[in-house]
Amino acid sequence: MAYMNILPDPDRKILPSGKQNNSTGTAGPGFASVKFTSNQPTMMSRTNGGRVVTRSQAVQHWSIDISYNPLTRAEFEPVNTFLLSRQGRLNPFFVVLPQYEDTQDSTFSAYLAVPNTISIKGAVNSGATKTTIDGLSGISGSPKPGDIFTITDSANSNHVKAYMVTRVETNSDYDTTQPAADERIIHFNPPLVYSVADNATVNFSAPQIRVIPKGDTQEYSLGTNNLFQFSLSLEEALP
Repeated sequence: MAYMNILPDPDRKILPSGKQNNSTGTAGPGFASVKFTSNQPTMMSRTNGGRVVTRSQAVQHWSIDISYNPLTRAEFEPVNTFLLSRQGRLNPFFVVLPQYEDTQDSTFSAYLAVPNTISIKGAVNSGATKTTIDGLSGISGSPKPGDIFTITDSANSNHVKAYMVTRVETNSDYDTTQPAADERIIHFNPPLVYSVADNATVNFSAPQIRVIPKGDTQEYSLGTNNLFQFSLSLEEALP
């Protein structure tokens, strides 16, 4: 059983040894609120005639601000010690956001839970903003705009970027190319940061976002009620 590299939460429990055990470990506290931000640096210039010229300045990244309700020490320490073990920004870790734990389509989520594997159909070049996925045999369910996914590519273990679906084409609702009944064409943002091999796995269930803290300090406050006040500011960190 590996040492835990995912922020503890009610669905991801940690043992005193630092290993993950979702049966007997201690659950991390739930989030009181989550602020999720897309940062997409863009250069813009305007001519004297009013024409606007834009171009991408850097790769998009996500920012995550997490607030907790007041915590008892038993609730606080699993998160506090986990973060201390990451040594600030030295060692990135993963976080799973509750709003993206499951997809919006319950039929699709149930299909994934069996489990069934969703794969990229055909190699896709970096910079692409859409791809065909297959493996949805016999179901009407589908990813929906707003779902988050990651990609597991055996040809590139560094591909841990998180993407958001912006449009979905199906066998009955498509633009120019009709996907087969067991396929979907998904559009997403940001563009692929790496090329992706054929049959790479697309992860829609509990997608993990690789992050580091925004700063080098970690602090909490303790009230007269003996409850801990604590929050996190994180940003996506690619290897």
